[in-house]
Amino acid sequence: MSSYLVPDSGNPHLPDGKSFQAVTSSSILSVPISVIEADAATRGRLQMQLGEQVHGYGSVDEFDGSFAGGNMIVILGPTCGAAPGLGGAEALINRRPELGAVLIANELTTELFQRALRTGVRDVLAAPVDTAQLQEAVRRVAESLGSVSRSNVPTGGGDGDGEQGRVITVFSSKGGAGKSMVASNLAVLLAQRSEKPVVLVDADLQFGDIAVMLKLAPQHTIVDAVNSIDRLDAGMLQNLLATHTPSGLKVLAAPFEPGVAEQITSAHVHKIVEGLKSFCAFVVVDTPSYFNEVVLGLLEQCDDLVLVAGMDIPNIKNMKIGLQTMRLLDIQMSKIHLILNRANSKVKLDIGEVERTLQVKANTLVPSDVVVPQSVNKGAPVVLDAPKSGVAKAFEQLADSFCKVEEKKKRR
Repeated sequence: MSSYLVPDSGNPHLPDGKSFQAVTSSSILSVPISVIEADAATRGRLQMQLGEQVHGYGSVDEFDGSFAGGNMIVILGPTCGAAPGLGGAEALINRRPELGAVLIANELTTELFQRALRTGVRDVLAAPVDTAQLQEAVRRVAESLGSVSRSNVPTGGGDGDGEQGRVITVFSSKGGAGKSMVASNLAVLLAQRSEKPVVLVDADLQFGDIAVMLKLAPQHTIVDAVNSIDRLDAGMLQNLLATHTPSGLKVLAAPFEPGVAEQITSAHVHKIVEGLKSFCAFVVVDTPSYFNEVVLGLLEQCDDLVLVAGMDIPNIKNMKIGLQTMRLLDIQMSKIHLILNRANSKVKLDIGEVERTLQVKANTLVPSDVVVPQSVNKGAPVVLDAPKSGVAKAFEQLADSFCKVEEKKKRR
């Protein structure tokens, strides 16, 4: 989503009567911006990155004395992060929830990040911050403030009719079946078709690969959401999402360290997914290839369950056991979409026999093609890298079962 800043005039919130509009391709939110930083050189540099009409203050007290109320974005410079209570910003944010704060930190530690989010800061960036990164953070915060002011946290689903977004869990009972490849390509297609955000959550908490497969370098992960779980809302969640620029897909990445996975519970993931549902059309969740508390919770929570099986005997055997387990757990079989990966004559397995063994009809057959490993190694989903391939057409068919292109065009 492209963004830029254009000057506006006559906004009463700034002492000089000037403000900035955060402009995106989907919304125009008039939100004034101020910079709070004791060091004059740093303050001036941040003001220049955001535009000459952004006002600067040397301290939180100075800003508070001139603040007239209303939504505003506040950039807290490095000296605020180094001071106790964020230089007084903690008390300010608690008093004035209409402020959307972004903290710039000289040293971005886990402790500082957690403290900032608990305080109410919407995003934390490491200094020195480049202009594009800073303006993207401002855009996200502006959108979250606009969402709150319009509807006090958006709750619409994919069609804007007040329904919650649709949760699609992608699961396989054996590693190497192509589960993450299916999840990423399906999510990219849904993001292209939907007018509301689509989020891909990497819930493979130990060895998630979604960020790598989409060539992303996320600043935040699901761990940051868990650390702020008691005060998690739609605005905060939006600030934790990375954006896959070619498709507009939003991504909540897996932890960077496998060891923290045991700290994330099913209740944590359930609350995060519920929060994402409040403003997204679809929430696609990639999972690990085994049953645990988090996976079982996602199987129960989802509206649709995409099961991915490779066309080989070990895969089919494990999928049969997995389906038997789901039946014992009373998982609704009606919400299952079975995907057979690498399904063509070369593997010498009869598809009809596989379906009879699993007692489930295959919804999508993904052929074996060299474009798949090529796209994975490029960090580009095959539906974008090779859109005319048989693999891409199979994913188009899968996406049609959730969001048809014709329906979207008709709405527009």
